[in-house]
Amino acid sequence: MVKTDHLRSQLRRAMPAGMLLLGVLIGALLVIAFGSGDTSSNPSATTSPASSSGNMNMGTSPTAGATAGGIKAVPMQQLGVADWQGMKITADAMTPVPFIVYNGTTSQEINPPKNVSFHLMVLLNDEQTGVVIPYASVWATVAKGSAMPFDNRLWPMISRYMGPHYGDDVSLPGAGTYKLTLLISPPVSARHLEYQNVWLKPHQVTFTFHWTPPAS
Repeated sequence: MVKTDHLRSQLRRAMPAGMLLLGVLIGALLVIAFGSGDTSSNPSATTSPASSSGNMNMGTSPTAGATAGGIKAVPMQQLGVADWQGMKITADAMTPVPFIVYNGTTSQEINPPKNVSFHLMVLLNDEQTGVVIPYASVWATVAKGSAMPFDNRLWPMISRYMGPHYGDDVSLPGAGTYKLTLLISPPVSARHLEYQNVWLKPHQVTFTFHWTPPAS
């Protein structure tokens, strides 16, 4: 009986080491079978770019004349940047895509017209923090001499890639130098005290830009 108890005591002391060895062996077999778990070099773990027009990253299209979903790609172009009492106003041109206008009860899909040149996007940000400034309104005109091919209020918009902004599709008659004028109306909202004395009246900025249509 004493010998049996002594043997059981030795087995109990040996079990942790045995379990540890067994765990190491199982882990090694799993690594061999399934890899180390690092997916950075595993081709199957890479994410393919979205092919639908609703999920395209419109600012990374380097090839002029390329199309996606029948829409001609437009390389991202900054049309102008201005400051209004600490509000950074940025106007960009990018590839036009369909968008949805939703008024709270109904929605309507707006498709780019056949002769569309680019999607005009205006961003309003706090110049110091970069925080988006919402609840304003933006009226845009694009002119070339006495002609004014675009004169409209921009839609308040949201985008997964660009965030809240104001935009619409613009059709220009061709290449040339144009003037873009933006009328920014004050944000209509409650304000924290740091914004109590700014952006109280409409403000107008004008940019001059040269437009060259993408090659066919």
